Amino acid sequence: MTTTATPEVMTTTDWIERTRSIGQTLRTEVADRDRTGEISAAAFDLLRTAGLSAALVPTEYGGGGATHHDMGEILRELGRHDPSTAVAFAMHAHLVATQVWRHKHGADATPLFQKVVDGALLVSTGASDWVGSNGRAERVDGGYLVHARKAPASGCEVGTVLVTSVRYEDGPEGPQVLHCAIPLNAPGVTIEKTWDTLGLRATGSHTVVLENVFVPDAAISLIRPADVWPPLLNVVIGAAMPLVLAAYLGIADGAVRTALDLVAGRGDPHIVQLAGELSNAHTTAADMVEAMFAGSENLGFANTDAYAARTLSRKTVAADAVIETVRLAIETVGGVGYSRGSELEMRYRDVHGCLFHPLPRAKQTLFSGHVLLGHTPLG
Repeated sequence: MTTTATPEVMTTTDWIERTRSIGQTLRTEVADRDRTGEISAAAFDLLRTAGLSAALVPTEYGGGGATHHDMGEILRELGRHDPSTAVAFAMHAHLVATQVWRHKHGADATPLFQKVVDGALLVSTGASDWVGSNGRAERVDGGYLVHARKAPASGCEVGTVLVTSVRYEDGPEGPQVLHCAIPLNAPGVTIEKTWDTLGLRATGSHTVVLENVFVPDAAISLIRPADVWPPLLNVVIGAAMPLVLAAYLGIADGAVRTALDLVAGRGDPHIVQLAGELSNAHTTAADMVEAMFAGSENLGFANTDAYAARTLSRKTVAADAVIETVRLAIETVGGVGYSRGSELEMRYRDVHGCLFHPLPRAKQTLFSGHVLLGHTPLG
């Protein structure tokens, strides 16, 4: 007689409590890693061991069966404690979320689900690839040799699989983009430590260098025309942006908590007014992120340009609001918040990273404007 183990059923509260425990463990080293710029491998080991890296994978594939919103709450809670780890972990999470969307829409995501359940950490290069991608692919027997520099690639030092794309100029009908997954320990893959930034210094978002890396045909998940808007990116936007902004919302949450602790009991009129403004900005940020998750319908959303445009509009508003939240937190407490000895100073640097995730404001307004006027996203 054989029995099959029943996966543990986790509630949103369970996920948050598990994440909070990890976050409290990591918190003591956050300031040091902000100074050194070193990613925490131990943090990602904890996330993997706690089942958080496979939380989004459906239970029937051995994962945690978390909802899209649950994953957002995980990232938000982590951001309250360790901003860099939260943002880097969001890059892994959004790639899993994209595969969950595909699974819900009839595609077979079993191979990737299995890798993640077995402990794989996924590294995204989407910010540098986007529509036209970069690098160079050469056709050889059984696959392609690829050459590229991919940056930023958050978490590449602790990741196991690079989810990327490469430009192939010699397609039968013109330039193409090849989407593929490459093991980070494959021959020809190296990492250059190029990440030296104002904030989010411990995300390990270095440059992955691909030199004569063989990618077999079986590892190519999609071949599409280059420089033409691909429906795939509508899916990535809808899956990714709520998760990414949830991590930044957690950064803002931490700033609000710190500010309120520092001014507790104060009744100065200017502090009361600033606290009210802080509440407005924080509420706007939280509401925009919540709207993104509501719109995603737990990764059941339709693959349309209109949905992507709406998500990106909300992303821009949310990004403005999380930055304004942390700025007001500093203004509320006064000069102490401007000191490098204050956690608020670090969070203010870190939160500005949200400006650079796809799409930055100027590109987003063009995208949304084109779609609103009935054009393709690229005009």
